[in-house]
Amino acid sequence: MVDIATRVWNHKWKIDPIVRSLIDTDFYKLLMCQSVFRNKPKTQVTFSLINRTKSIRLADLIDEGELREQLDHVRSLSLSRGESTWMRGNTFYGKRQMFTPEFMDWFEALRLPAYELEKRDGQYELTFQGNWPEVMLWEIPALAILMELRSRKVLAGMGRFELQVLYARAMTKLWEKVEALRDVPDLRLADFGTRRRHSFLWQDWCVQAMQEGLGEKFVGTSNCLIAKNRELEAIGTNAHELPMVYSALAETDAALRQAPYDVLADWAEEHEGNLRIILPDTYGTVGFLEHAPDWLAGWTGIRIDSGDPATGAETAIKWWQSRGEDPKQKLVIFSDGLDATKIAQLQAQFNGRVRVSFGWGTLLTNDFRGLVPGDKLKPFSLVCKAISANGRPTVKLSDNPNKAMGPGLEIERYKRVFGVGNQKAEAVLV
Repeated sequence: MVDIATRVWNHKWKIDPIVRSLIDTDFYKLLMCQSVFRNKPKTQVTFSLINRTKSIRLADLIDEGELREQLDHVRSLSLSRGESTWMRGNTFYGKRQMFTPEFMDWFEALRLPAYELEKRDGQYELTFQGNWPEVMLWEIPALAILMELRSRKVLAGMGRFELQVLYARAMTKLWEKVEALRDVPDLRLADFGTRRRHSFLWQDWCVQAMQEGLGEKFVGTSNCLIAKNRELEAIGTNAHELPMVYSALAETDAALRQAPYDVLADWAEEHEGNLRIILPDTYGTVGFLEHAPDWLAGWTGIRIDSGDPATGAETAIKWWQSRGEDPKQKLVIFSDGLDATKIAQLQAQFNGRVRVSFGWGTLLTNDFRGLVPGDKLKPFSLVCKAISANGRPTVKLSDNPNKAMGPGLEIERYKRVFGVGNQKAEAVLV
């Protein structure tokens, strides 16, 4: 087992680069990238870093030279022969050759495009522009780099024994969560913690702990490199990025209203079974389901990623019943702000009513709360989102107004078009 504390104490990033591979990313990113490569390869997008936790002044914490070194390192990466073989030949969700030869030829030749970096008011303004399939692959590594550089800054002044104790405490904290979940009946749990992890080595350790502690209840990881190295199932489907960009491209209000369903129509041409998962909250879950075409009711399940999770699941159950579907045959994936207690509560509430699964993110792979003075390793909310497509702004409403993003006038327009009324604000932890 890797001695994480010693590796951190050595502080040699060339031995431990933050991002080690182009597949050190979430599986859904690669699936979406292939869909975009096929359907909208020339769409011009801009992605931007957004720090929702303004109290953490990243530009004051993180050295710009170090940040540029890590970003430049990612630009030097290309797919290795073993990684290409894994993607071309592995079985994902029961399907061989998930990735087409055309996509793989393109991906094998890819180097990530240039970035723009500036400092403003204690924050970094980090943006990426260009063809959608290329730019979108910056999201996960950019977040992982910022999160880990912040961790390294906090840990830089600690001695070797202090670091050993810190990681021992963090390991104990995680193992207590594992023990709390061990006896939860019918639990199905995956690691979704790449984007806001403490570090690559720590995420890898967490995955191994889940493998040993939960056995068959741990079903896989969203991280492709770890899935490959640990011979685990790579887990993931699609994200808000697709409807956000499709909607920005819409010429009229009618086309805007239709855009989220166009995304899933394109998705259905490529995928079936457990990859047919609806993510309904981009512009409000209730309105999305009310106006959804009948063919979507036959899909495998729904992922709930904002708002109150129990309310979202109840809404989905009622919708399936109204469309003549049996909720007991449907899959509900919870993936927003989860920790062990909430996971156990939701499993108890919905087990037997639907098929339940969990994507456990930041509080699996970056829960160092209370372990250093001043709580300086407390996780925070950092995202990297598409902010424009072909020069038009993107918008996300969510089921939680605290997660909304986009220009104010466009947010109001989207609320009108999608019929979004009053929403209950929920605290955004991560």
